[in-house]
Amino acid sequence: MTATTLPRGAGSGPRQWPLLGNLPAFARDPLAFFESLRDDYGDWVPWALGPQRNVLVSRPEHAGELLGAVEGTFKPMELGWAFHQLLGDGVVLATGDDWRRKRALVQPAVRPRQVRAYAATMVECADALARGWREGDRIDVHREMAGLTQRIAVRTLFGSDAAGREAPISAAMATAQRELGAEFRGVTLFLPPWVRTPGRRRMREAVAVLDREIEHVIREHEAASAAGAERDDLLSRLLAARDEHGAPLSRKELRDESITLYIGGHETTSTTLTWAWQLLSGAPAARARLTEELDRVLGGRLPAYEDYARLTWTQQVVKEALRIYPPIWLISAVAGEGASIGGRPVAAGTGVWTSPWSMHRDERWFPDPEAFRPERWDADAPHPVPEHAWIPFGGGPRACLGARFALVEAALVLAVLAQRFHLDSGSEPAGVFPGLTLQPSGPVRATLRPARGVSLGAGPGGEDPAAPQS
Repeated sequence: MTATTLPRGAGSGPRQWPLLGNLPAFARDPLAFFESLRDDYGDWVPWALGPQRNVLVSRPEHAGELLGAVEGTFKPMELGWAFHQLLGDGVVLATGDDWRRKRALVQPAVRPRQVRAYAATMVECADALARGWREGDRIDVHREMAGLTQRIAVRTLFGSDAAGREAPISAAMATAQRELGAEFRGVTLFLPPWVRTPGRRRMREAVAVLDREIEHVIREHEAASAAGAERDDLLSRLLAARDEHGAPLSRKELRDESITLYIGGHETTSTTLTWAWQLLSGAPAARARLTEELDRVLGGRLPAYEDYARLTWTQQVVKEALRIYPPIWLISAVAGEGASIGGRPVAAGTGVWTSPWSMHRDERWFPDPEAFRPERWDADAPHPVPEHAWIPFGGGPRACLGARFALVEAALVLAVLAQRFHLDSGSEPAGVFPGLTLQPSGPVRATLRPARGVSLGAGPGGEDPAAPQS
């Protein structure tokens, strides 16, 4: 098979293989592939994923234009059989009037005042985890953070009904992540839905587990509602939601939106916290500044929602972790008739992509982009970040609905745990796996050390210094 080369100059791009396009290079390492397109060919690069003709845009203003035009001259791109199996026809994949209806029904459940109501659960779960840790223990950070954020997601999304049901949900989600990433990077992406493969069989089995678990919880909620019980979890709000015609979400819609919210509240935050701990382990000055802020703002007590705005450095640590390791590592849409980006026409049917991974690691927007520097988010930072250069949750009308929930959760959990522990994982970065979200490619090991100046046992008077204060 002989590769072809597009002309260099305006609109030039990488070599393409007949039928496959740039799939081989994309499949080997999609993150490096996007960076190489930007570095070798510029800010507007044609490339192909199999038969799909695409353009990668790498300027923040072009990314912002793309994000703002989805539901206008651009439409969400079909991302394969596995992606649809997991998310169904939820708000992430719906389009047009169907998307507007679903977004209007789901959005009230994750508004700031609702996130405030869930903050106590976030803190309570993090505190319970910290009380079980012991100085000197060696832990898998990703597993610990995933277990923690799953407990938070299960309680805030499903309520106490799902307690004890975390294990099958977790295992099924891990399988779905693996199979989705494998399909997206292989020729299976282009196979029709009726083709059976071992990976698709595993995906079907994982989705069946998720469907069964969610159906069980929905039935329990309905029984409790019929008995007059009142609940304040996200699923209860979805069950009570009505559109402008008074119609509720269907059973299938409840399932799809529950999966979407679960991924946003669990998968995104667990990886963000894992990366944050690893980055802090190799940055003693940033860790010391975090300790100082927690001592000054909290004084040894557990944080509350009201503390979130005051924990500015903690927020900046989270933002910088999201910059270096954005959970959403690619964004794509398909051009319709009359579409354009930056005044340049885009042929109908062309896929337009932007990559938060490569955008966040572009030295034009982030000097020394590989370095972990939370101070780049200081209010008086010498290099202001351009609008749309930081897009870990997408943007525009289809921005992630759970972004506020994830940011608050990550900051409050970090504040609870970092008061008592330093997670020493060394400075060697873990590998990354681009699945549905950006995951560590293997365990992230760390040794639990005491946070500076904080006792891990009883404080003066026999009190736990991080226990809630009356």
